[in-house]
Amino acid sequence: MRVPFSAVPFALAALAGLAACSDHQPEQIRPAAELVAALPPGRPAIYAAALDGPEPFVRALYAVHAAGGGGLEPLPAGRDPIYGRTLNAMIGADFRKANGEVPFLNYDPICACQDSDGLVLDSLVVTETGAATAEAAVVFTNLGETHRQTLKLLKEGQSWRVVDVLVPGESPLTEQLLKVIE
Repeated sequence: MRVPFSAVPFALAALAGLAACSDHQPEQIRPAAELVAALPPGRPAIYAAALDGPEPFVRALYAVHAAGGGGLEPLPAGRDPIYGRTLNAMIGADFRKANGEVPFLNYDPICACQDSDGLVLDSLVVTETGAATAEAAVVFTNLGETHRQTLKLLKEGQSWRVVDVLVPGESPLTEQLLKVIE
């Protein structure tokens, strides 16, 4: 049913009046981190946590992978809001340059895998490096193998995003992608 625009101010005023007369106090607004637990693992939980801070965001990323990656359906290359604008642009360019072949980035950089089976987040240390930047040192086990990596994070708008992935002994993911797309 479509409500005429002229009815909207009246409806809002009526609701405000009802709220003012009510003895019921509204619930306190809870931070996104508390709400994430109620969400099924997947993109909704990640997006909610990304609003709450770098640590809840990273924990939500790995919780989805620990649950087998369910609810993390792939989005078009270069358009995943989990990643920052620049990293997304590089991923998209890598995909386009592959021209139907397998792109360089043919795995999920969050879990360093194509499949997450039995992934366990062993440790997480988040260090805020600025007002809108942070680094998350992550140790996780996937398919019986222990992985260490650092996620470089940036707050874009109101949400935290992954802007680079650093793996010991390797060039940063952005440098690897830059070499491929140049």
